[in-house]
Amino acid sequence: MNYRTLGKTGLRVSEIGFGGEWLERHNEAESLALFRACESVGINIVDCWMADPGVRSKIGLGIKGRREQWIIQGHLGPTWQDGQYVRTREYRQVKIAFEDLLTRLGTDYIDLGMMHFVDQEKELEGLLKSDFLKYTQDLRANGVIRHIGLSTHNPTTGKLAAALDFIEVIMFSINPAFDLMPPTENLDEYFADDLAPKCGTLNPERVEFYRLCEQKGIGLTVMKPYAGGRLFDAKRSPFGVALTPLQCLHYSLTRPAVASVLAGFDTPAHVLEAATYSTATEAEKDYASVLAKARYSSYAGQCTYCGHCQPCPQRIDIAMVNKLYDLATMQQDIPASIREHYRSLAVHADACIGCRDCEERCPFGVQVAERMRQTDTLLGKH
Repeated sequence: MNYRTLGKTGLRVSEIGFGGEWLERHNEAESLALFRACESVGINIVDCWMADPGVRSKIGLGIKGRREQWIIQGHLGPTWQDGQYVRTREYRQVKIAFEDLLTRLGTDYIDLGMMHFVDQEKELEGLLKSDFLKYTQDLRANGVIRHIGLSTHNPTTGKLAAALDFIEVIMFSINPAFDLMPPTENLDEYFADDLAPKCGTLNPERVEFYRLCEQKGIGLTVMKPYAGGRLFDAKRSPFGVALTPLQCLHYSLTRPAVASVLAGFDTPAHVLEAATYSTATEAEKDYASVLAKARYSSYAGQCTYCGHCQPCPQRIDIAMVNKLYDLATMQQDIPASIREHYRSLAVHADACIGCRDCEERCPFGVQVAERMRQTDTLLGKH
């Protein structure tokens, strides 16, 4: 298992994490087997947005006696009222539900305290003036929450959240289909029967959101990497062809700022399959060849940092150079951190000899040699 630093939290999280919601359909023994499978492959982060007391108790059973081995991403806002999930911002209900979460998980602190499911801009604005936020910040001040985050499916809301000084991590829905859709405050649109008409080119607002998080040190954890499983089915996929779990994981993990993909696991075999990501071949992880021919959609001319362009005869890390160029061009004044990161690369863009072998391999037709020239002009002459 490979590990990444989760933004400015400094936490080291496994690239593949455990999204625990499917535990609702498993008994305690089956749930425990999933946790042991996760531990056996080095998974160390689990998400609990679920208000269902039974699911929370199963997670508590899974981490019992092993609390320090796990980074817990827990949510504030999902509550259990009259036997069903209710998302609320009402302080009293939020407090009851969060205290129940601590009790059922058998812990006195949560590593990542996430303000749950904030998709609307007006809702975020309201939270900033609410007892809900004050309660969350008080928990942080008292060490009950170590880091404050937020979950959203809307990149517009995500960008606003990333601009807030107290936000350190954002849980965001990332997969190849969603990245082609325009921002929406209606989650149901992401799970419509036919996504194809809504998919166009790589959505610029989502791209900007990823780059902003990278720039500001906001760590991203990923939900819905498989689009509810439809990407595995050629008939349901907007691309007209099936992707594999490894291809979906690789897509998410090549987005800027992403530290961990919190996948849903139904069996220990699913855990072991996802864990092969760290040893998979580039061919097994290759999503780019599929997306380059995607029906109803286009990534043409846009670098997705997939690494398909490698190897470079000059040993330039082309994907990283492109990523730093994109980050640098987001604003008028280039941050010193980006210049320093660029300077620390073993080989710089000016080493490009213009052979264009990379361009022949790029599925999206990116003019790599020209991008290397532009990067050298922007970052290499200072």
